[in-house]
Amino acid sequence: MSDLKTAQEMMAAAVAAKGTEAPEIASVKRVLKLLDKTAKSNRTYGATNPVALKFSQQLYDELTTHLSTYSKLTILVQRSQLMCDGQVVYEPAQEAGSESIAFKLYADGIRELVFHQGLTVEDLRFFLDSLWGGLDPAQDDDDIVTRLWAKNLTTLTVVTAEELAKASGGNDGFLRLDPPASDSTLRELLDRERSRKGGLKGADDDTKAAGGGEAAAKRRFQSGLIGYEVTEEELAALAQEVEAESKQDSTIYILDMLTTILASEQSPALLNKLFGLWGSIIESLMREGKWTVLEHVLSLLHETEAVRPDLGEDHKQQVTALLDGLGQPERLKAIETYLNRTPGATTEGLSTILLLMKADAVPGLCALLANLESQTHQGIVSEALAVLAKDQPEPVLRGLSDRRPHYVRQLLALLMKWNNPRFADAVEKLVRYPDVQVRKEVVRAIGLFRPSGNGARLLSFMNDADESVRVAALKLLMSGQYTAPFSLWSPILSAEDFMERPMSERRAVFQAVRATCGDEAIPYWENLFTEWSWTNRKKKEELALLAAEALGKLATPAAIATLELGQKKGGTAVRQACTLALSQIQKQQRKSPAA
Repeated sequence: MSDLKTAQEMMAAAVAAKGTEAPEIASVKRVLKLLDKTAKSNRTYGATNPVALKFSQQLYDELTTHLSTYSKLTILVQRSQLMCDGQVVYEPAQEAGSESIAFKLYADGIRELVFHQGLTVEDLRFFLDSLWGGLDPAQDDDDIVTRLWAKNLTTLTVVTAEELAKASGGNDGFLRLDPPASDSTLRELLDRERSRKGGLKGADDDTKAAGGGEAAAKRRFQSGLIGYEVTEEELAALAQEVEAESKQDSTIYILDMLTTILASEQSPALLNKLFGLWGSIIESLMREGKWTVLEHVLSLLHETEAVRPDLGEDHKQQVTALLDGLGQPERLKAIETYLNRTPGATTEGLSTILLLMKADAVPGLCALLANLESQTHQGIVSEALAVLAKDQPEPVLRGLSDRRPHYVRQLLALLMKWNNPRFADAVEKLVRYPDVQVRKEVVRAIGLFRPSGNGARLLSFMNDADESVRVAALKLLMSGQYTAPFSLWSPILSAEDFMERPMSERRAVFQAVRATCGDEAIPYWENLFTEWSWTNRKKKEELALLAAEALGKLATPAAIATLELGQKKGGTAVRQACTLALSQIQKQQRKSPAA
């Protein structure tokens, strides 16, 4: 066992000579628990933070109560424990490491700490600042002992390892103390030992004269170094801590430091620089695609005013500018570059970042949507636009003129999600858009924005080059919700290619004519029954059969009269079709009164 450890054990035994007093020990434990909380809050948020001030006041009240009852509070310091009256009164959590109060005091060489009656708030605040280096930056290199000695407080005394080592130097490797008084502190025992040595100084000089050579040699080889033992388990734990720190993400590490500075820094000039640095960090995180980390940063900035209510108006404006500037064009360009150029780019948290942007970011988000290559990434941006652009859709409407089909389809999907009829005029301009899928989406959008009324715009699709687009428009026109004069249908029906269209499409056209024109189309169908033609007889007969089917569903008196005419003047197939249509009308009429 080392000399120093032996001396400490003797001191502990001396101080612990008196029996344990449960109330005092309980009071000491409460004080040290509050001291631990206060030190942590001061270190994390700064001494002027409301949370830290609250803990500091609680600590002072509890400590003052203890000192008024017991006059002093004596603590013996060990590497991982604090002792009082022979009992452990403080033992940190295993993961506390170097943040433990016991370790901090022990590492700075303190072996006993005593608070005396009369301790003021200023004395306590100075001790807390000294404990974690919250004083003048020019003195940050000083340890706790140096700071306390410089202040020379009468209400707070310490005994250091160096003092114990020097006191042990002339006593065969450890300090020999007489049995202490019942309430003596280690400081009082040391002072008493020094007085005793002073009384024996004359005799010691005579001894030096007689045997000085051997004694001097012995003292020369005695070490004055101060240290402490580390067990294998403690060494392994320290190695794990070092390894964990080395593996920690450097960005997270820096952010933790900046967060601590933000919570505690008082200098306006340094805060200005800090907020400027936060802007650079936001841009860096966007370039690297670290969305979850960026979300944490933005959340912190949102809470800045709550954490630092003492911030000036200029600094509050700087925070607001950081948050409002999230959707700046260059930052959105950084997002685009990362997503397009990074294989397997992560998107976790990206949606949250986009939704935190302000409405003025909508034009930039539209450009981002247009330039992204992945449908997954486009979907994320589109969802953000659905929220941010709902109240100012102008950039979305302007984007409909873009020549990139995938972009226009995304914009149409947004407009249909909002379902505002005033978008119909802008959408109808895309009737001739080059991309088939876009034209089909336009038909859907018109049906959504204008579910009834004038069907003239839908008739524009009847000459579309793609059959699926024409059929999509016909389905709407067949619904019976739209009207259109026969004059708009006539050019379509008389076109040379109409008879070449599939039978299913021609049937749909006639049904759409019935639904939109009604009796206005009867002269055209009557002409199909009675017209005699030497060319395309088969095709024209097919049209006459379709006309009979349409008239049967129209079932107006004029339609019935036309079918009866077809029974008499049409060809064989036409007469049969007209007869079938009339029989269906009669069945329907018989059912209607019963219904």
